[in-house]
Amino acid sequence: MDQERKAIALFYDGQQAPEISAVGESEIAERIIALAREHQIPIYENAALVEMLSRQQLGERIPEELYRIVAEIIAFVYILQGRRPADPSPAQSLKPANGHTHA
Repeated sequence: MDQERKAIALFYDGQQAPEISAVGESEIAERIIALAREHQIPIYENAALVEMLSRQQLGERIPEELYRIVAEIIAFVYILQGRRPADPSPAQSLKPANGHTHA
């Protein structure tokens, strides 16, 4: 049996742990992904991570046990954007006008 597609959006301000800003399955997941593409937000596909993050409530910070993997993803996004975490205003480099990053 095929699993439904799921998507999670994270908001990261560079100061606190990222928070869950959108969660969706099926059509909502497709919309989250479409918005990410529309705003040129990197998409990281990892079904196990999405499953773990989808257990959280909207607006919650990611759990501490996921800090390392999410930090590695954020670091990869910085590299893709030609930035370093020490650069000023890191939140601005990871968010479009609506302020979301996606896992």
